Order: sequence, then C-alpha cells, then structure tokens
Amino acid sequence: MTDVAGRRGGAASGGEAAAAVGGADRLTARRSRPFTIGMVSGGLGAYWEQFPALQPALRANAAEVAGRLGETGAEVFDAGFVSDAPDAAAAAERLRSRGCDLVVVHLATYLTSSMVLPVAQHCGAPILVVDLQPTASMDHATFGTGDWLAYCGACSLPEVANVFERCSIAFRSVSGHLRDERAWERIFRWVGAARVAATLRHSRHGLLGHLYPGMYDVSTDLTMVPANLGGHVEVLELDDLRVRVQEAGSDEVEEHVARARRLFDLDPSVDPEDLSWAARVSAGLERLVADFGLDSLAYYHRGLGGELHERLGAGLILGASLLSASGVPTCGEYELRTSIAMLIMECLGAGGSFSELQALNFTDGVVEMGHDGPAHLAIGNRRPLLRGLDLYHGKRGWGVSVELEVAHGPVTAVGLTQRRDGRWGLVVSEGEVVGGPLLRIGNTTSRVDFGRDPGEWCDEWAATGVAHHWALATGHRLRSLRAVGDLLGLEVLSV
Repeated sequence: MTDVAGRRGGAASGGEAAAAVGGADRLTARRSRPFTIGMVSGGLGAYWEQFPALQPALRANAAEVAGRLGETGAEVFDAGFVSDAPDAAAAAERLRSRGCDLVVVHLATYLTSSMVLPVAQHCGAPILVVDLQPTASMDHATFGTGDWLAYCGACSLPEVANVFERCSIAFRSVSGHLRDERAWERIFRWVGAARVAATLRHSRHGLLGHLYPGMYDVSTDLTMVPANLGGHVEVLELDDLRVRVQEAGSDEVEEHVARARRLFDLDPSVDPEDLSWAARVSAGLERLVADFGLDSLAYYHRGLGGELHERLGAGLILGASLLSASGVPTCGEYELRTSIAMLIMECLGAGGSFSELQALNFTDGVVEMGHDGPAHLAIGNRRPLLRGLDLYHGKRGWGVSVELEVAHGPVTAVGLTQRRDGRWGLVVSEGEVVGGPLLRIGNTTSRVDFGRDPGEWCDEWAATGVAHHWALATGHRLRSLRAVGDLLGLEVLSV
C-alpha cells in the first residue's frame, strides 16, 4: 500500500468548461430494479349492450393511457378492463401477484365505487386514480348519449374519493384529457414519487466509520431507516475499505488518476502523490460499493497522527465525488439521512450535492451553502477543480479536495429530518443559484437566492428542525417531494 507524507499549499484557478460526467467516465451505475406500474380500466357494464360502440372506444383510450405510462421506462402491467365488482376483485389479485409499485385506476367512464374498492384494498400498492376524457371538450352539437359517456369518468371521482376516505385508503387523483400535458405532468410526478419509494424499499445504505464527535443532530437510530423508508443499513468498518485499497492494482489506480484528470481541472497545489493516493482510495471505494451492493454511502473517520486509517478517511473525497456522479450518493461526516436525501433527489433526476450553511451574504441577498469534501460532479456549473490542502478544517488529514458550484438556475434544498415524536419528515426550500464571488478553499459553494432576506430565511429554515446538512438539488422539486412524502408517509415542511 502506498502512503504519503508532506504538506503543500497553492493558489486557486478555475476551469470554464462544464464537467462531462458520463459514458466511460461514469462508474458502474447504481443498481436498478424493475419498476412496475399496474393499470386497470373500467366502466359500468350496463352500458355495453345499450351502446355497442362505447366499450371498444374506451379500450382504445385505455391503451393510449398505458402507452403514455410506458414512456416513463416502467414496465406497465395491464390487469384488464373491468365491468363489475367481481371483475375488479380478479384484477386486484392479478395486480397483487405482479408486485406492482404503483397502480393506476383509469376511470374510462362512470363506474361504481364497488368496482374500484377491491383494487385499492387488495392490490398491495398505492393507488392513483386518473380521469382522462378523450378530448378537452365534447362536440355538443353532434354527441349522443353514448358519445357523452366516454367523457363522464369524472362523475365517479367524488364517489371513489368518498369511499376511500371512509375505508381509510389514501386518495390521489389526476383529472384531464388524453392529450392534456398538464395532466400528464402530474401523473408523471406521481410515477416518479413511486419510483423513489420503490428504490428506498430495496436500497442498501452504507455507513462507514463513526459519528463526527458532538454532532447530535447527525446521529440516526438505524432502525428508523427501514421503519420510515424500508431498505437496509450496512454498518462498515474502515478496515472493510483498507483491505480493498490494499488490493487495488496499479492499473486500477492509474485508471482512476486518468479519470480525475479528464473530469477535473487540477490546481497547482495538487501533489501527484496525493492524487495517486486519492485514486487508490477511490479504486478501493468502488470495490467496497460493489461488494456490499450499496446504493448510498455516508462516512467519517478521525484518525490520529497520520496513521493509515486517518489517511484513508482523508483520501475519500475524490472517490466519493465519482460515486455521486455515478448515481451512488456519497457524503461525509457520517450524515446518513443526507446521503438518503441525496438518493431521493438522484431518483428524481435532480442530483443532490452535500451542503450546509457557510455564510449569509446580506450585501448580495444570498445564502452561501456547500461543504468541504465530496461534490456531485454531474450537477456542476463548470468543470470542478481539485485543490491540494495541507489541512482539512475541523478534521484530521490532508490531500485533495473539490471545488464545485451547483449549476446556475432553480434549485431545491432538501433535508431529511426527525421530528420530536420520532417521525421523519422532509424539509424543502426552493431557490435559485446565482453567480458571484466564491471562496477558493477546496469547498463546494453555491450562492442561493431564496427571494427574501437571508437572515429571515435562515431562521425559518433552522426552526423546522432540519439537521445542519442537506442536499442541494437542481430544479424546483417541491411538488415532486410532496408526492414522495405522501407515498412514504413523511411530513413535508416547506420554507
């Protein structure tokens, strides 16, 4: 195993080209599992003999709904078109056997609530009721009763909602028409939330090292992870990493050095030996994630006197940044809930960079936030910079660290917190990353404008009980996170 000693420093310089994190520069992508949307459509069977052309038209509409659902990349399992309560009960059993992650009930025309309740009670998945009439409005001059009935799925909606309430079933609905992109945006939001919930149910979260001393807010009761979200927490020792770092071959190390040179601008302060050590640790970290099948990772180790475990803890920043870019969110300071928040945002296609408050800028009206250590390379504003540091603030060790600014534009800060009654919740605030001067000290830093006095925002944000770390993700995601909270049973606190 390679070890290094020495202290170095240097001035900053920033690259202008956006980081290209993709293709051959990505690590093995985060493990994915099949995601299945179940679907059932239906209408009142009494109509079929009265209006023979109606059911074929409704089935064609249902096929169009299934096709649009398939655009999400999910496997769509169509349990059939139901005409009465026994049909619905049989469809529910087909859906249950398929292990769906979300079931869409399509109100093709009016149907009784007795035709929806068996699906909701027995399919084993959250329900989304959709009422999508064929077009934006009827042709009143030419329509007869049979034509109108293709538009009256909305008639069932209050009936279904009433029965769900009385049976203690969560009700969610989207109303619109087949080519109403506003309605489809809402449907896709629910599908995305269901994908998050399914991912968390099956995720394996790594926890490497030990708690940063004194950070009570960071400490997490590990049982509360599966209790609130599902999944599993794998507790790891630094020695689990050590043996894999030792086993990394020179070819692996050289490949990780080359990857770093492709993806980063290197400040003159970066010592080649420090970069080689970070690359070796990165190779070991990649093996660790693969061997334990991890979907996220939080780490911290203090160490002492430059010994091996201190060097391992100090050498994780490069590898952690590469992991986050590959879809395996990785953060420091043993911040398990934040690594999970980052995974939630990753599933929503928003990334999520490890962040905390750095300073309030009352002159420019922005909140400066970020962190030392790993960055999410895929959501940066420009090529990230590797800077050599002879001392990590508040930590032991030395080596290379990352400077990165989240892409300018809409962003969402997301924290996963624990309330006083033990329940978990999501704390969310939407803002915008804007340009301006940044520190050059090997930190990720973004200037976020929340559209209000920074001090007032800071007070309200802290009063939610959010921990002092969170994920800073791209885009405005509050509505998506409300859907996630609904499916997971998490309170969503918006600042």
